[in-house]
Amino acid sequence: MNLAEGVQIISVAILSVIMIGAALGVVLLSNIVYSAFLLAGVFIGISGLYILLNADFVAAAQILIYVGAVNVLILFAIMLVNKREDFQPMTKRWVRTGSTAIVCIGLFALLSTMVLATPWSVEIDPAMVVTNTAVEIGQHFFSDFLLPFELASVLLLMAMVGAIIIARRDYIPEELVSRDQEIATALTLPERPRELASVPGDSK
Repeated sequence: MNLAEGVQIISVAILSVIMIGAALGVVLLSNIVYSAFLLAGVFIGISGLYILLNADFVAAAQILIYVGAVNVLILFAIMLVNKREDFQPMTKRWVRTGSTAIVCIGLFALLSTMVLATPWSVEIDPAMVVTNTAVEIGQHFFSDFLLPFELASVLLLMAMVGAIIIARRDYIPEELVSRDQEIATALTLPERPRELASVPGDSK
């Protein structure tokens, strides 16, 4: 984006505040659903930084993949398995809190040192500047990296089909399966237990 230097600085500052506040909310809030929504805010803030860096394809992929897929998957997992339990105090909780604080402070010091020690001003040849990153990445995908791109597509398709099959297969009670139907059940794996319950000659 061809913005003025002051506008870029203000935009980076606003996005940084949003991301830091949302990240602190993810860690500190006790409601895990609110934490998941704030995590989406962190991802959106990161995509805003990518837009300021003229990486439009990475910004769109950030929103589509992390916000539209990963974060939605996290929300579905939370809503499906979230079980309210009474809070029970843990013994020696200060050990876990202290070790977590030490690790976080160490990571913050490491990242701060890296940011301060990295020479960010890099001279770029005008001939190497890419005006449309999406077009350039698409050309590389369908020319130089066509085989790995197609293999990744097939792998993701297989994973999606497998997940659908596993999700649709219901539990088959063992007491409904007679000895004469064990081989057929092992081969066919019927999805509805009522199909087995309606078998003639079954006492149950």
